[in-house]
Amino acid sequence: MIGYTLFGTNDLDRAAAFYDALFAELGARRTMQTERFVAWGTSREAPGFGVTKPYDGQTATVGNGTMIGLAADSPATVDRLYRKALELGGRDEGAPGDRGGGFYAGYFRDLDGNKLNFFCMKG
Repeated sequence: MIGYTLFGTNDLDRAAAFYDALFAELGARRTMQTERFVAWGTSREAPGFGVTKPYDGQTATVGNGTMIGLAADSPATVDRLYRKALELGGRDEGAPGDRGGGFYAGYFRDLDGNKLNFFCMKG
């Protein structure tokens, strides 16, 4: 159902470098880019993710309670990607672990303060 998600940023170059390195771990690459936004994906047919300078020219802000879950194939991959996000300057929002019902996730904030997680379903 999701075609793509988009976060606002106040520093497009910095955000793009963060996501280039993080999403390379998933085999994703840039699929589109202009002077205002950059998008990544594994193919044009699969859901994508992007960062953009706000269209209205105002400062990008973080939505309280807003989060994007990024699917991973195993708990080991969740652990690796979570560590990579922190290594790249992201902030911890909940170390990887079992959250119940086979849901395994690690939560972090990107360089602009947006909240994401990597997750998988175990067993």
